[in-house]
Amino acid sequence: MGRLGHWLGKALLGVLLLLVLWQAWIFVQVLWWRTHNPDSTSFMRIRAEARRAAGRGDVLPHPWVPYAQIPDSLKRAVVAAEDSTFVAHHGFDWEGMRKALDKDVRRGRPVAGGSTITQQLAKNLFLSGRRSLWRKAEEALITLMLEATWSKRRILEVYLNVIEWGDGLFGCAAAAKHYYQIPVGALSPSESARLASMIPSPRYYDRHGETERLLDKSDTIESRMLMVTIPR
Repeated sequence: MGRLGHWLGKALLGVLLLLVLWQAWIFVQVLWWRTHNPDSTSFMRIRAEARRAAGRGDVLPHPWVPYAQIPDSLKRAVVAAEDSTFVAHHGFDWEGMRKALDKDVRRGRPVAGGSTITQQLAKNLFLSGRRSLWRKAEEALITLMLEATWSKRRILEVYLNVIEWGDGLFGCAAAAKHYYQIPVGALSPSESARLASMIPSPRYYDRHGETERLLDKSDTIESRMLMVTIPR
């Protein structure tokens, strides 16, 4: 038993060392992306692999748009739709998470999100789409890394440039071109609200267009846009 315990202790130490090294590697990338734009994300690579397997080609080009060139209407629309307390919190919206949990309990299954923009970005940059306690723990740790080292302005800039907006479609520049045939800087408030309303189910709306539900949600988002604060 003594020898077995010795080897089990070594194995555990090895696993812990690997976990520390993995988190250190993630932190190095977080620091690098504080001033350098990511070419791709874990979520993009997953989508690209699925598209290639289905014979649909790679993801579409996604030109980077600096924060100052993204219209305030889109920033406000996305914050209003996804994370109204984005500027005030430190990565987690505890009240929003409580409400999401209450809704899940009432319906007997996970239906509500509750994730902040920073949490969504952490997942998109590094993690898979599979749900597990380990993935949630990883997401929480990366969220803390992002909030500790990036400005809110940088978090929102990267988020708007990497999130999915359709089938193989990532980033606000690609979305504006795909849906409205215009540069992102020319988006109107109503167009910005419609793009923001697509975020929870982008591939669905890419296939089905501007449904009545989408338009209703867009109207609600547009009415809230001036009530939220965005990073300057």
